[in-house]
Amino acid sequence: MTLAGGSPAALSTAPRSPHAHLLRTEAGGHVFLPDGSRLFDVGEDAFERLESAMATGGVEDALVQLGLALPQPRIDDTPLSSAPVRALSLAIAQKCNLGCTYCYAEGGDFGARPKNMDFATATAAVDLLLAETTPDQRINLAFLGGEPLINRDVLRQTVLYAANRAGERGQPIGFSITTNGTLLRPDDAEFFAAHRFAVTISLDGPRAAHDRQRPFKGGRGSFDQILDRAAPLLARKGAMQVTARVTVTPQNLDLRTTLDELLEAGFYSVGFSPMLASPTGAGEMSREALDAMLAAMIACGREFERRVLRGEVYAFANLMTALSEIHKGTHRPYPCGAGAGYLGVAAEGDLAACHRFVGDEAAAFGHVAEGVDRQRQAQWLRERHVHAQSPCKGCWARYLCGGGCHHETLARGRPACDFIRGWLHYVLEAYLRLSASRPEYFVARRGGGGA
Repeated sequence: MTLAGGSPAALSTAPRSPHAHLLRTEAGGHVFLPDGSRLFDVGEDAFERLESAMATGGVEDALVQLGLALPQPRIDDTPLSSAPVRALSLAIAQKCNLGCTYCYAEGGDFGARPKNMDFATATAAVDLLLAETTPDQRINLAFLGGEPLINRDVLRQTVLYAANRAGERGQPIGFSITTNGTLLRPDDAEFFAAHRFAVTISLDGPRAAHDRQRPFKGGRGSFDQILDRAAPLLARKGAMQVTARVTVTPQNLDLRTTLDELLEAGFYSVGFSPMLASPTGAGEMSREALDAMLAAMIACGREFERRVLRGEVYAFANLMTALSEIHKGTHRPYPCGAGAGYLGVAAEGDLAACHRFVGDEAAAFGHVAEGVDRQRQAQWLRERHVHAQSPCKGCWARYLCGGGCHHETLARGRPACDFIRGWLHYVLEAYLRLSASRPEYFVARRGGGGA
């Protein structure tokens, strides 16, 4: 399936109306309605009527006549007016021991001198998070870098402090870490399991592909060391989720092999993310590379469908998450919580829209000592609402996509719209097939089970 150059696939997913998107599967015709993320089977007459309305601009009237329109839109142009912070990511170490070819953090230090967060700054961040929420609200604390395990002692002290403070309030708290895996120790497995961490390890494929993109600063490959250091964590599947995150560049597009090998290595799930914006342009995905990635993602998805039909687990994170969102009817005017319920904290305490904006004055949100800059937050939420983005307001996928990663779109624009729409079109087809042939999959997922 290719989306470049006005091909049939591109035309089938290109936005023809902001109000509806048409699909055909083996079962017949279907319509996806962005408002409310609603998906309907429609008879041939209704399908043809909507198809005709796409050409004439009469989709809204057709939806009303077919009884599919909502009396009021669920999402309008009104931005969020206030957003208490429920999640923080701490750049606990703005330094790294790897020399990844595409690093958004410019080698881990975000273009400044390398630094570690001290315990006082970390506790101030925790105190801010608690002050922003009430005891009945779940909060989350993430540790990133650079490489967060370079500052292991402060990380652990902060977890203990946060767990104690939240415990005093009877407040649920979750912890996560994204690490390159090279510095993991057996006692980290014990600590992460005790505090129910969600652990993400960055791996870019089998050994050769990974080592090309994520070597140590001296050029030596890191794959073998990561798998060796991760083994104690992977052995504790019941105590924590250890996922692999794969950054996709034009150099590691064999996604099916990567998915199979990392699942075989014992990871709970594997997810892929295209490199859309790097400081130097290294590793950025071209249109042709995105076309190839989409084909590879769909191939992984087809295998996922085959496995689910056999009652097997095949933890392709991108599809599992997307199917869950479709099933819940998720629709939103922002791509994520960045600048709203989620902020990043730099090593010296500056608040940023998210972990990727650390050190970027254009996305500064105050300091942990003074609190969130509400005026800046309100401005951000106005400017980043999907209806304020072009050409998002006219796209059928806007409430699933939310306009795309803020960091990537501000840095490079929107080179991946066809890729995103192509992927979401496939996800909708997969959802229709699986909900018809294996509806119990969605019951199991809702209950926390597998396929």
